[in-house]
Amino acid sequence: MKTQHKTTLVLAIALLMSVFTGCKKDFFDLKDRNALDSQIWNNEGAIQFLLNDTYDVVMPEFPYEYSANNVIYASDEDRFSSSDAIMRKAIGVNGSLVSNDVKFIATKYQGTKGDNRYFDIARCNTALKEIPGGNLAQDIKNKLRGQFYALRALSYFELVRLYGGVPLVLEPQNPDNVKLEGRAKAAECFKSIVSDLDSAMTLLNGVTWNDATERGKFTRKAAAALKGRVLLYWASPQFNPVSDPAHPYDASRWQMAYLACKDAYDICKASGTALMQNYSDVFLKEGTVNTEAIIVRSYSSGVAKRGQNVEAKVRPGQEGGSASAFQPTLQLVESYPMKDGVPIGQGSSYTYDPVLFWLNRDPRFDATIAYNGSNWKLSGNAARRQWNYLKNASEGSTGILGFYMKRFANPDLAKGSVSYSNDFGGNGMDWIELRYAEVILNYAECANEVGNLTEAKNLVREIRIRAGIQQGAKDYGLALATNTTQMRDLIMEERKIEFAFEGKRGYDLRRTRRFHLLAGQMRILVWETKTDALRTELEAINPATGAMFREGVNVNDKTTFEKYFKTTVNTVGVTGFSIPETYYFYALPSTFMNSSPLLEQTIGWDGGTFDPL
Repeated sequence: MKTQHKTTLVLAIALLMSVFTGCKKDFFDLKDRNALDSQIWNNEGAIQFLLNDTYDVVMPEFPYEYSANNVIYASDEDRFSSSDAIMRKAIGVNGSLVSNDVKFIATKYQGTKGDNRYFDIARCNTALKEIPGGNLAQDIKNKLRGQFYALRALSYFELVRLYGGVPLVLEPQNPDNVKLEGRAKAAECFKSIVSDLDSAMTLLNGVTWNDATERGKFTRKAAAALKGRVLLYWASPQFNPVSDPAHPYDASRWQMAYLACKDAYDICKASGTALMQNYSDVFLKEGTVNTEAIIVRSYSSGVAKRGQNVEAKVRPGQEGGSASAFQPTLQLVESYPMKDGVPIGQGSSYTYDPVLFWLNRDPRFDATIAYNGSNWKLSGNAARRQWNYLKNASEGSTGILGFYMKRFANPDLAKGSVSYSNDFGGNGMDWIELRYAEVILNYAECANEVGNLTEAKNLVREIRIRAGIQQGAKDYGLALATNTTQMRDLIMEERKIEFAFEGKRGYDLRRTRRFHLLAGQMRILVWETKTDALRTELEAINPATGAMFREGVNVNDKTTFEKYFKTTVNTVGVTGFSIPETYYFYALPSTFMNSSPLLEQTIGWDGGTFDPL
């Protein structure tokens, strides 16, 4: 591209972006069509510039990478939920949420990432309106518009599952004739989201992308998988309560969701999508070698401003991290079944030992949880062991956790490369927003709800076989579910384990209206040596090898373990879980409410009158 031509395009796009970020009238007043150079829509490169920017602001990212969104990940799986101030409120362990605590919809009146979701939607509206009038070839128009439809659908879905019905703005706004919008019914929002995804599936049919340069772009199968997720939500108790006279239960929604999830499953299989052979590789493998990833946000440790700081948040201090998030609770640890898929205490052929509780568990336990004395390869050291006992010399002045989470750590990344700073570094690991395992479990859940128990079991069996669970005497544990209710509970537990720390747990609790049913207090395990003298013995260095004595200690031998270590359970938080039902739909923050006189607050929040359903 010639320099002058490139400069013209950049200036044109800058003008377009200035329209998005410079308007001050209203949240929905985002586009002055008369100020744009119409030649933008005749140049694929110019539109691609806008599309790239839209992907950047719309696509979800790793949990906790954007602190203003932490609240939406609060759940019982992560101890971090009890240390972050707003997350503590979200699970009721200290205080209650107020209307301005959940600012996912808007934090500021500007168009950078996370500031205003309607600026993100405006990018899509503008492109969808203007691309057809350009002179590009029809196949190019189709693949561009297909992506904008999918991104708009994703934007609205992210809003609706948090707030219920929201303003439904589908056309660019003219500042000389602003059309103020109130909140649309949830049904109208879901109808629009599904329509956009249907359009994306049609327009992206047959479109393929170059993995090296275009990874993360929407495909037909991605739109289909997202449609299945969307209709699963529409059928679930959050939006389809079973005993609410004001909103009669609609069983037909489950049939719609079932057909959409089956379609997504079939499309994925036909395209070669498959579960990764090794569960531990799901986030470690990228590109075409990852057969499971469907909707991806691509990161890079070597490209400026394309990284993330997840590695540091996962790793312990001795390996260059801070372990500041992704902290497994005892609730999560106890959820993993035994090696034959049978939950603790329900007749497994394997004996559960409450002291050596890590033995004979679902292999996903070892792929996810680092416990005291366990093997955890980091910095390329395959023989490395993780020690979590208090006053552990290896950790120095950093905090020591009862458990660490392995899944988002690159075992071969050198300690010096862990932190993301000055726009570079970290592990560059891609965020997988939706993967084939979710397609399968979404399909299984819908099959169960429409009465196809056998089909639901067949689908969950795929997940458990990949996990490495043994068939045993109870069909991978599936024989324990003999009716719809039992299978529903089994699938919820399966999702909790399969998607541990993938930002799904809190949403699943909300979607199924089980959030307010969480009981007890958040629990963590504390490891200690029985005496200071024994700690000194464990940390004594063998002069011949340079290794501490503990490296040869067999923690899988009960007598040896109990000689050196003791464990206690610590309850975290001032009170137990206390989540009111109003949290199923959050309040609109004042930043957004003040933008239009037509907006009503959600019922149950600050005098709200709007029914989110």
